[in-house]
Amino acid sequence: MFTKPNIVPIYIIFSVAWIVLTDILVYFLNVDGVVRLIIEIGKGSIFIVVSVFFLCMMLKKREQLRKLTEEKQLMSTLINSMPDFVCLKDSKGRWLKVNDFGKKLYKLENVDYFGKNDKELGEIVPFFSEVFDCCVITDEETWKARELSRFEESFVTPEGEMKTFDVIKVPFFYENGERKGILTIGRDITQQKLAESLLLKKEKLSVLGELAAGIAHEVRNPLTSIKGFIQIMKETKRVEESYIQIVLDELERINQIISELLVLGKPQSYCYKPFPLNEVMDYVINLIGHEAMLNNVTIRLNNNGLNSIIYGDKNQLIQVFINIIKNSIEAMPKGGFIDITISEEENDSKICIKDTGVGISKERLAKIGEPFFTLKEKGMGLGLTTSTKIVQEHKGTLNIDSEVGKGTTVYVTLPLHKDEV
Repeated sequence: MFTKPNIVPIYIIFSVAWIVLTDILVYFLNVDGVVRLIIEIGKGSIFIVVSVFFLCMMLKKREQLRKLTEEKQLMSTLINSMPDFVCLKDSKGRWLKVNDFGKKLYKLENVDYFGKNDKELGEIVPFFSEVFDCCVITDEETWKARELSRFEESFVTPEGEMKTFDVIKVPFFYENGERKGILTIGRDITQQKLAESLLLKKEKLSVLGELAAGIAHEVRNPLTSIKGFIQIMKETKRVEESYIQIVLDELERINQIISELLVLGKPQSYCYKPFPLNEVMDYVINLIGHEAMLNNVTIRLNNNGLNSIIYGDKNQLIQVFINIIKNSIEAMPKGGFIDITISEEENDSKICIKDTGVGISKERLAKIGEPFFTLKEKGMGLGLTTSTKIVQEHKGTLNIDSEVGKGTTVYVTLPLHKDEV
């Protein structure tokens, strides 16, 4: 297929050659009359056919060029109307095209950027030299990754405004694997980040309010009881053993509330080391076995992971399983069974704790684990929240499945400890 630059000279050369050569041929043939007329007609007809062919090609090329120009203008208009930074560079990082948003952002409205790399543009616009240097690094990282890259980039504008962009870089390659070009698209997410920051502050204030309300409510109840019994003892001038025990129980309750809050909100140093999981379960069952017996609850252990070794803090995990099993016991006021099954699956230890209690409705189950939400008449609602936090710190998961009237099942997954080779 001929291109636009060479089709016209080719046509001119062909025309001159055709006229000269055909005239020379007629001269040497030395023919007259009808034969000469036929040759002249044939010569002219061939010239017309060829001329029409070249004319059609030129018109076709012109139409293709017109459509290409329109598409280019449409694409340029579309890119320039985008509220995002769009920039196309070649394989050597030289700028080929940037939209109006990008020109305005980097103060390049009156700069001939075409063919210049980031370092050269940084010398022209010194204020953005560090930003352009960073672009060189991220471009190279994208080239090496040979795939789309995405990251956030923040910088200060000459007006003193901090801008944050969600940047996407797409590398292009030739079929032989050589670099072809790189497309950069940056979306201004400054307002979005600001909104996220405000929302986070609002959530923190909301949690702080809930925490304060929960502490005030839960601590006030036992303090009221303590105050009442001390007043009674003061008025009667008698110290009853039962009164003392109630005061001690209420003080222990306050201590438990504070302990749960500390575990939930304050970073602490724990003793992480490998230990057998069965030691934890045996300790918990022995510790809570008496309470289970008093409530007519039978605990059955099916340990298929006798050699399961966990890496973590043993005392923390003991607290987790005590919370779960105590919840199960309290969910069976008329007695029942708690089945504990331990098994190993791939790189995890699976602990399943199933009871035959009253169960939990779907509405309440959705709120289980939220701070201050509890199904107990006396409770802070932090036990399961604390347990979930501990399990997550051990890189595990805690999930609950329950059905009203059929009981509740708690699934705890903990990663197995692998000896370093």
